[in-house]
Amino acid sequence: MTYLKKSPWVIHYDASSCNGCDIEVLAALTPLYDVERFGIVNTGNPKHADVFLVTGSVNEQNKEILRNTYEQIPEPKVVVAIGICATSGGVFRECYNVSGGIDKIIPVDVYVPGCAARPESIIDGVVAALGILEDKRRAMIEKPGGQINKAGDAV
Repeated sequence: MTYLKKSPWVIHYDASSCNGCDIEVLAALTPLYDVERFGIVNTGNPKHADVFLVTGSVNEQNKEILRNTYEQIPEPKVVVAIGICATSGGVFRECYNVSGGIDKIIPVDVYVPGCAARPESIIDGVVAALGILEDKRRAMIEKPGGQINKAGDAV
């Protein structure tokens, strides 16, 4: 079965961090690394996103925001935890209000280690996420009644 492929759109959320990984995510968008060559588009609207990039650890103030943003992203979706804070809580994990990594709140598909994670590692993580996204799309299509609309979204 063939279907229309589309450019993956990503949304980035900083849960709570030192902003080192955020700077590296922005660096991946610059002409030096140029993630747009993969067709990746950065969006600010979760309803348009396919890939959810999260930096920083989870605390009491951002649990609901993280969960709500995740729920607004249409299926199929992929979550990438960027940096040691997003994967485990990092240096902040012993703080009184830190719950740990983002996998305590939402499911994570790809973990990108580092403090701060390098742009090359982030790009590798996003490319791995695109493979997982393609698998999830294929699985949605192959289930009974599954189909793809003209925009390439599974419905």
